[in-house]
Amino acid sequence: MKLVLASNNRGKLAELQDLFAPLGVELVRQADLGIPEAPEPHRTFVENALAKARHAAHESGLPALADDAGLCVEAFGGQPGVDTAYYCTRFGYEKSDANNVRALLEQLAGVADRRAAMVSTLVAVRGADDPEPLVASGRVAGLIMQEPVGDGGFGFDPVMFLPEFGKTFAQLPTDVKNAHSHRGRAARQMLALMRERWFS
Repeated sequence: MKLVLASNNRGKLAELQDLFAPLGVELVRQADLGIPEAPEPHRTFVENALAKARHAAHESGLPALADDAGLCVEAFGGQPGVDTAYYCTRFGYEKSDANNVRALLEQLAGVADRRAAMVSTLVAVRGADDPEPLVASGRVAGLIMQEPVGDGGFGFDPVMFLPEFGKTFAQLPTDVKNAHSHRGRAARQMLALMRERWFS
């Protein structure tokens, strides 16, 4: 089964392709089908993921999977949340993972409460008008480091410290990260839902 991934993020594609391999699902990035990114005007992960999935399904005529994920920092009242990808642009930086990390560490300088969570919401639709989208969520709580540690992963992985492992996401082997990440947790939920609803 071919499924359009409503994202152009190569890191996300690689991570999700590994996770969905057991179902025999082939993920194709929407960019590879010439589909532009959908607007994300909503303030919650689930609304944005649903909008992206419907857009990709509508444009491709194929079932679609969308992920909306972000970093929710306690000291910032849950921000940057749905604005995570563009977080650094608030502070005059050009959009990039490295600048996002830099801006976050600058904003948290001198802040004692370093609690944060990485959140991922996956939405899958059989078609653009699917009345029963599949929705799965994953969340991993941790602490923001004072500086980046590790060279794996992407995004905020180098500063997201996981007390249960005593390491950042960027220090974990890929298979361990995929098994325990917010996206990994959401993907396992989604796999169970797809098996039950789409492939049973």
